[in-house]
Amino acid sequence: MNWLVFALLTVACWGVYGVLLHSGRMSMQDPANGLYKAFLFVGVAYFLTAVLAPLAMLLRRGADWHYPKNGMIWSLLAGIAGAAGAFGVLLAFGAKGTPAVVMAIVFAGAPVVNAVVALIQHPPAGGWSGIKPQFYLGIVLAALGGCLVTYYKPNPPPAKPLPNMAGIPAPVQRH
Repeated sequence: MNWLVFALLTVACWGVYGVLLHSGRMSMQDPANGLYKAFLFVGVAYFLTAVLAPLAMLLRRGADWHYPKNGMIWSLLAGIAGAAGAFGVLLAFGAKGTPAVVMAIVFAGAPVVNAVVALIQHPPAGGWSGIKPQFYLGIVLAALGGCLVTYYKPNPPPAKPLPNMAGIPAPVQRH
């Protein structure tokens, strides 16, 4: 059941993703360009974790350097989809969306999209008629959960300045 540990690691990481990204955007202290600056550092993080880490693992394991065309294309499309999704999250924050609501919609909607696309790409044995009603109920409940969280979102507390995480004095605001 190692897969479950890794799946839960992903849940934890993606569960804090929106809050951390929003905090990064706000900490840029640039209302006009803060989301782009934050996304730039998401790219740096992707480079560190998605380029250097697998490169080190491939070298350590003595992997061959043969990359089939279809594998590269599908993997590149996955990366583009992931990066575009991350950018969409930042744009939602820039349009006054809050992490609690934006991420609830993302995490309620993404499994629905995933289930439909996976079924189209890999139809079940016996066709669509072989799908149990509980599957459709799960789709409806996921969508309903996203709607309820959005409609009944909690009121945020009054704004307070974010702590300076780097220990560097905050810049002096000039008016």
